[in-house]
Amino acid sequence: MEDKYNKARALRKLSTPHEKILWSLLRNRNFNGLKFIRQFPIGNYIADFACRSKKLIIELDGSQHNEATNIQYDYERTKFLEEQGYTVVRFWNNDIDNNIEGVYEKLLSVIESLD
Repeated sequence: MEDKYNKARALRKLSTPHEKILWSLLRNRNFNGLKFIRQFPIGNYIADFACRSKKLIIELDGSQHNEATNIQYDYERTKFLEEQGYTVVRFWNNDIDNNIEGVYEKLLSVIESLD
């Protein structure tokens, strides 16, 4: 069990540029006053970002997530997280680069639907 927490800690130190950009929007209750955490261990998985009070998980996906084996893995992962009561929202790294306003608006819309 300690191993996944060490892995989560390591992932926080090795954040991708896309994760850093999204984190700058979410951290310190900057987004709608909600507390988000990074690299949140849940079950056998580590979610990129989570708002536990809203049961919301945000995943950022690079191009490797478009490969057949990763598509299946992501499907199973999302299914597990949803079974734990979480809503999972996925964005491509490309969305962070080219449409951060759209990401922001989508997140607002999802949060409103969770109320």
